[in-house]
Amino acid sequence: MIEVKNLQKVYNGVKVVNITELVIRSGETVGLIGNNGAGKTTLFRMILDLIRTDGGEILSKGKNVAETEEWKNYTSSYLDEGFLIDYLTPEEYFYFIGSLYGLSKSHVDSKLLNYTEFFNGEILNKGKYIRDLSKGNQAKVGVVSCLLQRPELLMLDEPFANIDPSTQIRLKNLVKDLSGGKNLTTIISSHDLNHVTDVCERILLMEKGRIIKDIATNSNTLSELEEYFSVLS
Repeated sequence: MIEVKNLQKVYNGVKVVNITELVIRSGETVGLIGNNGAGKTTLFRMILDLIRTDGGEILSKGKNVAETEEWKNYTSSYLDEGFLIDYLTPEEYFYFIGSLYGLSKSHVDSKLLNYTEFFNGEILNKGKYIRDLSKGNQAKVGVVSCLLQRPELLMLDEPFANIDPSTQIRLKNLVKDLSGGKNLTTIISSHDLNHVTDVCERILLMEKGRIIKDIATNSNTLSELEEYFSVLS
């Protein structure tokens, strides 16, 4: 699904991303972890062609994301509230996103029923603009808007941040349900080692722009990662 080759991004003479080779296969659920400044968000933004590379290339289904827009037809992402249109209500935003994929309002309403538990009565029919929602509730809007189109590639940056513990559990269950059919490739960047190891079958550990560990998740993965970051602290 995603191939990274000799990828580099440089800021002020420092290589913030420097990845020789990385392959994320179709149907995988991958966690990207690392301390602040490791290059995780920069890598996400390059995969989404939001910032250009300073070397190398990123292929999505074999095509360079910087040279085609085909990947946009099957990719959904939520990195932060900047992805939202904050002067709309959640309903208006969902209808707008749905319209981009040919979905009627009634079709969108039907899809939103699947996320009633996840919304927990805090999103719909509240008469609030997105800008007036809490960071956590904005994240709920962002995540669900990604799922309206049934993407083949889903990218979420720090989805467990700013949401309460109950919603974190609901989000974990949602991601597990989505990845169960292997029709969706999911990449999650997170500082929450517990959640990311629970939902992801593969973990990429990033440090100073490089992928220094690429491991299949098992019963020992969480303790191994906790030990690694404890040494760094």
